[in-house]
Amino acid sequence: MSLKHGILGLINLVPMTGYKLDKEFKDSLKYIWQATSSQIYSELDNMEQKGWLTSERIVQDEKPNKRVYTITEKGKTELMDWMTTPEADVNKALTGKSAFLFRVLLAGSLNKEQSLALLRSFRAVCLARKTEQKDIRSAISEDETKYDHGQLLFFELAALHGEMMNKTRLEWVEKAIDIVENTQIN
Repeated sequence: MSLKHGILGLINLVPMTGYKLDKEFKDSLKYIWQATSSQIYSELDNMEQKGWLTSERIVQDEKPNKRVYTITEKGKTELMDWMTTPEADVNKALTGKSAFLFRVLLAGSLNKEQSLALLRSFRAVCLARKTEQKDIRSAISEDETKYDHGQLLFFELAALHGEMMNKTRLEWVEKAIDIVENTQIN
């Protein structure tokens, strides 16, 4: 995925400010795609120059002024082309870079306690993510007034994917810890 298409898709759902987009990427979308504030604002400028978005400057009295972005017909065409074109990126959803798994692969050079510490830290992250996923579910429920039922269904499906992946990671790490604890190494 390119960031620009993700931004187009979000703005297609509801017009947004750069601030709101930034917040979405940092809060509810952080497990799907990560983007910095500067990347988001740069893409917004580029897409507006391409005619994919328009913006309206809103003057506010007690808050900083804001710019609300809306997708154009040209932007909708670009988004639909991206959405309906099969991607080679599908394999990236199944594989990917994981420094953690590379460390596990090489953990034979650690002593038993170091290996267990590595695995236990991963378990702690997975447990924390489990809690965060409940917050994501709550946020989806709060969005019921903003989005139609069909869109909410797909928010739920993305959340379900994250929950199931995390459940699998937790099951794996528990089993890995058990194996290491019960195996004579170093």
